[in-house]
Amino acid sequence: MKKFLGLFLVGIFFTTTALYAQKTELKFGHINSNELLSLMPERATATTQLQEYGQMLQKEMEAMQAEYQTKVNAYVEKQATYSDLVKKSKETEIQEMQRRIQDFQSTAQQDFQQKETELMQPIIDKAQAAIEKIGKENGFIYIFDISNGSVAYFSAQSTDILPLVKKELGIVTQ
Repeated sequence: MKKFLGLFLVGIFFTTTALYAQKTELKFGHINSNELLSLMPERATATTQLQEYGQMLQKEMEAMQAEYQTKVNAYVEKQATYSDLVKKSKETEIQEMQRRIQDFQSTAQQDFQQKETELMQPIIDKAQAAIEKIGKENGFIYIFDISNGSVAYFSAQSTDILPLVKKELGIVTQ
């Protein structure tokens, strides 16, 4: 049933497209959004900020691990001299520190991803707005993003709108 419905909808799409094509010229375009994003100056700034944030998290993690290792080494060296109560206390302290390190790793990974989204989303939104503007101004029916591999083929008749979007965003390349 799903297969039939899918074929039915595809058939309607092609029929509608064919009827529309008789009335007007269909204009298709394509863009490699990854290439566009890599050319945007804002991305370099965001990437630098993200790297600095990652390095800060990494340094904090290394400091926690160093402190943990110091405590473990001290415990191993002195455990023979500890009473049972002190041993238990030190072991609990080490286990708690290990749990905090694991929690930090998990939280840091989530924070890093959140920071990446926070820094990159405005850039992605700006690129998307420029693509939409170019699409409307130039009468494109569809603009395919070839960077994600969803388009298996595009003909020479398909227009690469990257130069138009770069111009819209004021990106100058050699």
